[in-house]
Amino acid sequence: MAVSQVKLRTLYIMKILREKTDEKHTMSAADIDKALHGFGMSADRRTVYNDIETLREFGMDVLQTKGTNGGYYVGSRKFELPELKLLVDAVQASKFISRKKSEELIRKLEGLASEYEARQLQRNVFIYNRPKTGNETIYYNVDQIHTAILENRQIQYQYGEWTVKKELRPKKAGAIYTVSPWSLTWDDANYYLIAYDDDADCMKHYRVDKMQRTSVTDRERVGEEQFQDFDLVEFSKKTFSMYGGHDEEVTLQCGNELIGVILDRFGTDVMIVPMTDGWFRVRVLVAVSPQFFGWVTGIGGRLRIAGPAGVQKEYVGYLKGIMEGY
Repeated sequence: MAVSQVKLRTLYIMKILREKTDEKHTMSAADIDKALHGFGMSADRRTVYNDIETLREFGMDVLQTKGTNGGYYVGSRKFELPELKLLVDAVQASKFISRKKSEELIRKLEGLASEYEARQLQRNVFIYNRPKTGNETIYYNVDQIHTAILENRQIQYQYGEWTVKKELRPKKAGAIYTVSPWSLTWDDANYYLIAYDDDADCMKHYRVDKMQRTSVTDRERVGEEQFQDFDLVEFSKKTFSMYGGHDEEVTLQCGNELIGVILDRFGTDVMIVPMTDGWFRVRVLVAVSPQFFGWVTGIGGRLRIAGPAGVQKEYVGYLKGIMEGY
């Protein structure tokens, strides 16, 4: 057999083992030889042993079970099955990834497991029924943003908004936004760009799936000092669904059963002040907005805004505005 054929045979054996074996599914030397026939090759038992030893020397974790039904299989992989399931769940849960791209990514993840384990990943695909974006340009946007960050350049784009016809059209009559990108973050299963707006002299955030016609400019980024002072973790805690508002130190009075809700929302470093009759108080920094008021309302009567008075007044106005619509 020619040298090139020998090398190919070894590579095909590696492919066979990766795709068709795992701890519960092994292949004997005869099984491997049979699978090689599908690639127009063959190998006797000794040749299979030698090729497997070569793969082990290369670093592939090929293990062997003894006994009547014994055989070879791939032990450890770059990604274990539970890790792949976690990645599949993340892809399915991400609203900014379209259904088409989700299916493509999951098929690629399946390629990192044996064909038997891949079936478990396929079953997970149908568990979830999450709303998905139809905007395929998000992948191009992310690539452009990362390129701009790497090359220290600003980006330009148009920012879209949805119409009642479910069409994404540019805001502000197609105005061009020019910003300095500094980071990307997830919030509420959406992808956001954190960027410095030189005209407004502040850090802003934008939904990546609403960005259109994104391009990298020749202008260097600005706003590094402002970004260094920007605490993304604190920003995420105080902002509800990434809607901005005026920052306020707000005191919340909560039933004790809501401690988990508060810690999940604002972190475990907040100061909890126990009260009598099953209540506690906590003071947190929030971006006061309709989204914040909606969060408070959704939790119910055991969560109250205890101060300041100005925020209480805004909240009462928010509730009255809703009630007037009924």
